[in-house]
Amino acid sequence: MPSNPKKPRRPAKTNARPAPRREAPQASRRETPTEADAGEKLAKIAGLPAVSALFRHEPQRIMRLYYEERLKAAVGPICSELARLHRPYRLVSPEELAKVAGTVLHGGVVAAAIPRPVYDLQFTEAERWAQRAEPILILDGVGNPHNLGAIARTLGFFGIKHLVISDHPEQAAPSDAAYRVAEGGLDLIDVHRLRHLPRSLKRLQQHYRVVGTALTETAQPLDELPLDDRPLALVLGNEEHGLPPQTLAVCEATVMLQGAGEIQSLNVSATAAILVYELARRRPAPQQPKKRAR
Repeated sequence: MPSNPKKPRRPAKTNARPAPRREAPQASRRETPTEADAGEKLAKIAGLPAVSALFRHEPQRIMRLYYEERLKAAVGPICSELARLHRPYRLVSPEELAKVAGTVLHGGVVAAAIPRPVYDLQFTEAERWAQRAEPILILDGVGNPHNLGAIARTLGFFGIKHLVISDHPEQAAPSDAAYRVAEGGLDLIDVHRLRHLPRSLKRLQQHYRVVGTALTETAQPLDELPLDDRPLALVLGNEEHGLPPQTLAVCEATVMLQGAGEIQSLNVSATAAILVYELARRRPAPQQPKKRAR
């Protein structure tokens, strides 16, 4: 007769407890970013003023440095910091530096740096700016990066911290050319993006008096604009066509520069320089935060 099949043995009892499940260690937040953090190509920051401003404010963004012999002493502290971070720096010829920068207008030094991100503007953040009476300059369709850089330089010079760019398809964003012209201005200000501008400007009016620039019959000089409890959000448009009609329609007032009449208008960066001076001069006192009812 066939033998009975053997019954499977039961595992021996044991008092040992199963090992606790180990959680995967969380990645620690790096204090010093790497090139992989950029997510895109590095920005080329050219010229000693721009590179020095970057080094003063955000030295961790500098990934590589290239410089000519004549600026060896000036960039010495930057090279020392890069050596500490194990990042490369090189003394190069003017010809090689022009290849790195993509232009001969490099000023003798170029830093390859992680670009500063341009975040969408949050209205809660704009409300805090308004409470501190901080004006905003908004660009809608300013397509020339050199104009963007010149405007950023003006804002940095006068201590206006907030530049907002629209999602207009022709609107320039910070780039190598803008950084070069800004001469450090883009590292002294915050750049945000405001999408769906006409609708967003309507919402912004809760905290800001939105004023456009245009050659209209109702436009007046900025220094004649009646004061308001709200700080100003000044909107400038495209170099050739000005503000789009949809944007202009939601502006609460329009301002213009009064010239001699021989030339119709100024370059947008020159216009911005004059108006930003007025913004800085007319800046109201910060608002007191409203007390909540108990």
